Order: sequence, then C-alpha cells, then structure tokens
Amino acid sequence: MPTTTRLPGLTLVEHELDVPLDHGGQDGETITVFARELVADGGEQRPLLVFFQGGPGSEAPRPTGAGDETTWVHRALREYRVLMLDQRGTGRSSPIGTLEGLEPQQQAEYLTHFRADSMVRDAELVREALGVERWSVLGQSFGGFCALTYLSFFPGSLREAFFTGGLPPVGRPTDEVYSRTYPRVLDRCRQFYERHPDDRARVRDAHERIGRGEIVLPTGEQLTSRRFRQLGSMLGMSDGAPRLHYILERAPDSPAFLHDVEEAIRFGRNPLYAAIHEACYADGVVTDWSAERLLPAEYAEDVTLFTGEHVYPWMFEDEPALRPLAGAAEILAHHEWPRLYDEQQLERNEVPAAAAIYANDIYVDRELSEETAARIPSLRPWLTSEYEHNGLRADGARILDRLIALARG
Repeated sequence: MPTTTRLPGLTLVEHELDVPLDHGGQDGETITVFARELVADGGEQRPLLVFFQGGPGSEAPRPTGAGDETTWVHRALREYRVLMLDQRGTGRSSPIGTLEGLEPQQQAEYLTHFRADSMVRDAELVREALGVERWSVLGQSFGGFCALTYLSFFPGSLREAFFTGGLPPVGRPTDEVYSRTYPRVLDRCRQFYERHPDDRARVRDAHERIGRGEIVLPTGEQLTSRRFRQLGSMLGMSDGAPRLHYILERAPDSPAFLHDVEEAIRFGRNPLYAAIHEACYADGVVTDWSAERLLPAEYAEDVTLFTGEHVYPWMFEDEPALRPLAGAAEILAHHEWPRLYDEQQLERNEVPAAAAIYANDIYVDRELSEETAARIPSLRPWLTSEYEHNGLRADGARILDRLIALARG
C-alpha cells in the first residue's frame, strides 16, 4: 500500500514496484523502483507529470513543500500531480554501489541495464500499475534523453513531452559529441580567467604542490592534477564560475579548500554516473573512452585548463570509491550498445512537445539538439541564451511555463 505524508499545502504519496532487471530477459531477477507523487491541495484529479532527473546516477529531488513561486514544481502543481521517479540505480530504486561480490564481467553485464531504455520501460510499468492511460514527462539534462527514448518507443503513453537542456543527438557517434564539447569547455576556461585573472597563478601553484605530493584530501588520498582539473565541470552552471573562484582564492593547504575540492570532484556517492556516462550517448555504437581519446593537445600544453563533464579511465584508478568498478568500466567502454532512439517514429511523432535549448550549454551541444528538434514535427524548440545548463533549477517556473505554452501552441 502507498505511504502518505502531509506537508503544508501538499500530500506526498510513495509508490514502490518490483520490475525486471532485464526487461528482455527470462531469468526473473527483479529490482525495486521508487516514485514519490506530489499532490497539491485540491489537485487530486489532475493529470500526472513524470520528472526524469539529470545524471545519470542522481535520484529525483526531495520535496520539502510546494516550493516558492520561482520553482518548476510550484508551476507544475498548478495543473498536474508530479511524480518524482527515482530512476533505477538511484535513491530508493535499488541503488547501485560498487557491486561487491561480482566479477568485472558480471558487473558490466549488470550495468548494461541502467540506461534510458531500461528506465523508460520501468516508467511504463509504473504507469500501468497506477492505472494511468497517458501522462506527461519532463526531462532535465539526462532526463531529456529518457524523454526522447519515451517518444521513440511508447508515444501512445504520453500526453506531452518537455525537455530542458537535454535534447540529445540521434544516430551520432559519441566521438562527434565529445569533439564538440571540448572547444566550448576551453572557451569557458578562457572566459573564467578573463573574469578572474589572478586565479591562473593560483591554479598553477596548486598543480605544483600536487606534483610534490603536498595536497592530501580529507579522505586521506593524494589529489592528482587530472582530478583537480575536473573542477571545470562547475563552469557549465550559472553560478559555477564564482563557486570555482571562491574555492581557488583559498590557500591550497587550508581545510576549506581541501574539503570543497574533495566535495566537488568525488563520484563515490553515485558511481553509476562514472560507469555509464559515455554510454548514455551511445546510440548504437561503441564508446571506446571517447573523451579520453579526443582530449585536445592544449591540455598537455597548459596545466591551468580545466576539463568539463567528461569521464576518463584513470578516474577508476585515482578515486578509491570507483576502483571496484574499474574492470567493468573497461568492459563497458568496448561494449556495442543498442539503439536508444527510433528515427522513423520520431519523424512521425504527434505528441505535443517543447524543448528549451541553451545556446551556450557546454554539456549538451546546441547544434545537435537543434538537429534532433528538426526531426520531430510536433516539437517546438526554444533556443535561449538566458540560461546555462541548470536553467530549470535557476528559473524553473518561467521555463516550464514557456514550454507548456509552446507545446500547446
């Protein structure tokens, strides 16, 4: 039976469902999928909007109330019930750890079932269990990849589809994706140092200290230069540049610096992210450590350059929390992944849809998103330079309101 909790102006209803680990298999192994339904007072009969969060590897947001008027949740609750789905492997949905007790080949086989295609099939089982004929979906970042898979294979289950910073390329090799991300990351580094010119010397000094083995994180592990460069993933967010600057202005041996660096570059809380991040772009291809192979020569020439939202094989050496998955990650890098999208279905799609495409997004390529939008006749794109990748978190009510209006013409 669902568990119900009351918050001011809001009722939370918890749902759990056992689903197959392998939706196409016969072995019968199951995992649990968890979803939390948000119902505003008086909104018990409203249609459902399912939220697919970013990641992969991150659970759905945890509500503390209906939210202030600037949040997308507040806007959504005006006309929907909202279903916060913990995608498989996250939160309360049979979370993925390091898969202890399994050999690397077994770990890799297990992890092949944690992409958007499996998550969408989970959602279909949840929809059927709740007795819902059709619902709407909202996908943020990687959640948009899930929404596009939904449009590809189960369009009859959808009333509407909304995308924010997550309209993925279709039928493109991962090498093309990553060859496009690096120039934007390098440009963002240039902008950062133009705004904070003194930070370049601070970064260079930090690398020198790292090389001498002087910077030890609170976990007891020595910081490496290549891990330190991963702080650049912040630069894709609206508040990322000042956050990075405020870390760098501190002395490299200060407790605050060490804590904030460790917090910003750790992947142990959600190892699923590192294990299958590149695979989320693999629409019928082998990834073969694409980001590592395409790393521009500039990085060898200038130690002060940061990387972005990239996953590298050395991460499974440098970060102790990821080491148990190193063998599996290597196997997955050479795995031939099945297709995630159906071009023919997308090209005849009739489900009302709208997408916010962020012109300066350093994670999801604008041109490839526009190319995908052009394939879908019922999708109305909104290209905007007002927001970074975290637009839905920064100004969610306005963005969702605009997408709803676009989808409805």
